[in-house]
Amino acid sequence: MPESSANPTYRVGVLGASGYSGRELCTLIMGHPHLTLAFATANTQRGTTLRVRANGRVHDVSLVAPEEADLAGVDLVFAALPHGASAEWIAKVIAAGTKVVDLSSDLRPGHGGVTHALPAGVPSDAPYGMPELFRADVQGARVVANPGCYATSILVALAPLAKAGLIAPGGTVSIASASGVSGAGASPKLELLFAEVTEDFRAYGVGNSHRHLFEMRATLQRLGADCDLLFTPHLLPVDRGILSTITVPLTRDLDDALEPYTAAYADEPFVELTTGLPSLADVQHRNVVRIGAVKPSGMRTPTLLVFSAIDNLVKGAAGQAVQNANLMLGLDEASGLQR
Repeated sequence: MPESSANPTYRVGVLGASGYSGRELCTLIMGHPHLTLAFATANTQRGTTLRVRANGRVHDVSLVAPEEADLAGVDLVFAALPHGASAEWIAKVIAAGTKVVDLSSDLRPGHGGVTHALPAGVPSDAPYGMPELFRADVQGARVVANPGCYATSILVALAPLAKAGLIAPGGTVSIASASGVSGAGASPKLELLFAEVTEDFRAYGVGNSHRHLFEMRATLQRLGADCDLLFTPHLLPVDRGILSTITVPLTRDLDDALEPYTAAYADEPFVELTTGLPSLADVQHRNVVRIGAVKPSGMRTPTLLVFSAIDNLVKGAAGQAVQNANLMLGLDEASGLQR
């Protein structure tokens, strides 16, 4: 429903606007030159007001019940609903003839390890919305599965090595990722209280039990890699951001640690390469993946250390969802996003 071809404006809605990703989506939409927020839903917080800041102004967003959302009256819906609860609403959006970006794990490759059948009409093979790898699949799509935050930081860092055949077949890629507390969602949990998190640093989801592993394995296999992943997430006592340290066994030594990335991402607007080491401060509130790579000394076999930093709420969730929506609606991919 664009207003004009010269300066199109599309109506969008957010299902699940009370969570951290949903709030971030509302903020980005309010600051987007081509999107207007038609509705924002919440369940327990229905009837309340969400306050966001965009373009130097404070905006009040009224939260309505999901049943009140006019799914057919918008051009695109962002579904920022809990894992396992999203698919039934995706079915309703599809039935309404509206495009949708799903931020849950329900439609991602491997479906987060859940094997139950999807509702009728919901595709089991929705395009995986990582534009740096699968842009052509996203452009013009009606349904897109937005990647997980950890998966984004790790797959963008591993993809050039996988596509170039540089990951040693049968080898183990070891990943230690540290995330800010917002990555655990907005639901109250004892272990996420300030007094429990501050001045501490701990691992969780150990033993390869995190749901993002399913989409990472499936995507790396699609890119031609034959490797094991050993993934250990950690909880940082900060608000937002993910820093991943990835140890990769290689098929051969590299003269330049960044060479595969320079070749793969030369024209990517949201990938930054650094000869130093990326940090959370480099990426906060920005829709970028910042990557550094180092050849470690003293190794008997070719090995590469790759470092990747993202804002888990932006490039790891809401920002990437807007990036996908831009492509789905035929807009400039970078519209409304901070680089």
